[in-house]
Amino acid sequence: MELISDSGDTIPVTTQSELNKSELQLGSYGEAVVELQNLLIKLGLYTDKPDGIFAKMTQESVKIFQRQVFQQDDGIVREQTWQALYKCGPVNLPELKQGSQGELVMKVQRVLKSTQDYVGYVDGEFGPVTESALQSWQMRNDLPDTGIVDEVTWCTLSQIPQ
Repeated sequence: MELISDSGDTIPVTTQSELNKSELQLGSYGEAVVELQNLLIKLGLYTDKPDGIFAKMTQESVKIFQRQVFQQDDGIVREQTWQALYKCGPVNLPELKQGSQGELVMKVQRVLKSTQDYVGYVDGEFGPVTESALQSWQMRNDLPDTGIVDEVTWCTLSQIPQ
């Protein structure tokens, strides 16, 4: 399988095996919701006792997790969210580098702005300012300072509270 990055590059993607989990959303109930709540508890994002009812608190916990792993934060648990929950981090994200553009670049810029590494506009354009900010952040986090958002960088970025 391949993805096209925001910059138009073709990127090979390591696909994870399908988990074949139920789609869960507000109003869902049962053992799958208990499993979801336990995974969210493990991540420190859900503090109630698992009750198997997908109510507002579960939905908000899912949204927080989805933001952390750079997914659409709609509160609906689909295959990609299940995969990220089991991995405890982002999955199937493209490599971003100078020339990339789009919503994912904006998300990276926002995270780097929150760490005070990025001082430019959040414009979705991965240019020299974004690259320099990323390299500075990578060095401080003991990552290779490539200026490229690869899988390891995505995982480390996802640990920053958003």
